[in-house]
Amino acid sequence: MSRRKNEGGDRAELSPRDKWITIYGRKPVLEALNDPALSVAKVVVADNAGGHSLDEILTTAKRLGTPVERASSTRVKWLAGNGKQDQGVVADVDAPRMTPLQNFVRARGKRPTKVFLLDGVTNPGNVGMILRTATGAGFDGVILPRAGTPHVGPLVIKASAGIAFQAPIVNAPTAQGAVDALRSAGYQVYGLSARSRQSLFRTDLAPRSVFVLGGETHGISVRTDTDLRIPLSNGVESLNVAVAAAVVAFEVANRR
Repeated sequence: MSRRKNEGGDRAELSPRDKWITIYGRKPVLEALNDPALSVAKVVVADNAGGHSLDEILTTAKRLGTPVERASSTRVKWLAGNGKQDQGVVADVDAPRMTPLQNFVRARGKRPTKVFLLDGVTNPGNVGMILRTATGAGFDGVILPRAGTPHVGPLVIKASAGIAFQAPIVNAPTAQGAVDALRSAGYQVYGLSARSRQSLFRTDLAPRSVFVLGGETHGISVRTDTDLRIPLSNGVESLNVAVAAAVVAFEVANRR
């Protein structure tokens, strides 16, 4: 199923990528099947795959009533997005809080909303830690642009300690498109910059705010409305992006 707009352009048909997180590898798939907190929508197995570990996956899926599909090894590799580590099996795990951006904006309406936008954050470990922190701090969403952000796969899931499945992930094609849509909906766009003179801790934040987290190498690429700094001492110039996200998230939580 593909995501598409109707003629009016105001509604989106959910894509599978907006409902499920696809995982791959025999151990991760078996662990997901055996985790009572997770709901596995389906398992896809390569035609040429076999072995005891796969038999265990198939037995568990049958016991749980989880659908199993057979596909060519080429298709399994394509579904996994990883040609070397899929081990002939992928699974779609329900992600109940994941949604496309325009649905998220519509659902939030005029309510106070705080979200992160990842702008070129490429390290899966950082993405996973940001998802965990934002979820724990009660943030309303973490926008993951498909262009420039790692797929929510095993490395991101591991760094999030499994929280990625329950995280409020908001999908968007690009960071710039997300900023444009949020600004049009009345959001204030804040960037984090060590060069700013305006402290995060001394700024009255807008009821609907998006905090842009720049990439590890090139920083923020989109235009922001206001740049904020996290005051640092002893010659420390900047923080790791995931650490900076934690500071912002719990400053916002504290104000709530």
